[in-house]
Amino acid sequence: MRTARPGRVKQRKPGRHWEAESSGTGVSGLPAVGRDTAMGTAERARVHGPSAHTGGRTGLPSYKPLWVEEPARRRRLPDPVRSAAVRAVLIVSVTLIQAVVAFLFSVSGSWLAFPMVLSSVAGTVVATWAALDVWVTRQVWNQRDGVVSVPSSTARARRRERRQARREARAAERAQKRIRGRGGAGRLSHP
Repeated sequence: MRTARPGRVKQRKPGRHWEAESSGTGVSGLPAVGRDTAMGTAERARVHGPSAHTGGRTGLPSYKPLWVEEPARRRRLPDPVRSAAVRAVLIVSVTLIQAVVAFLFSVSGSWLAFPMVLSSVAGTVVATWAALDVWVTRQVWNQRDGVVSVPSSTARARRRERRQARREARAAERAQKRIRGRGGAGRLSHP
């Protein structure tokens, strides 16, 4: 048997507290804290009793989800507006990085400072265009597909056309089912 050193711990039994080799207690005379091995679900249920994670039953694992779905507080942005917004955020972030690099190059006196300042100016123009693109895309989407009650909106006519197309598609589908329901009597020829 190895000689015991003060403060060292050894494993007594799986699932029990660690205890010092010398006296069965920690350095301060109190039982040592911690686990020597990772407990399984059944062992944890025996030690701690049933829990909410096991659904109140011992030995049967019931896993808690990583996140809980919550209803959105605001409606989702339309696809064209969202893609314009993502594009604008990426362009603005690249422009900010360019501006920081241009500043650092000019402080250090590098020859790359002038080209970086020029590219930062160009990036600022493009970032402004991207932000305006988000606004214009949102306005266009609202006029075409958004609010129906505004007199200048074209959404009412487009929705009417979509409704008519859906009605015609449903009528054609019903007619097709009716033909199939007669056992092929409506067909002119058989394949």
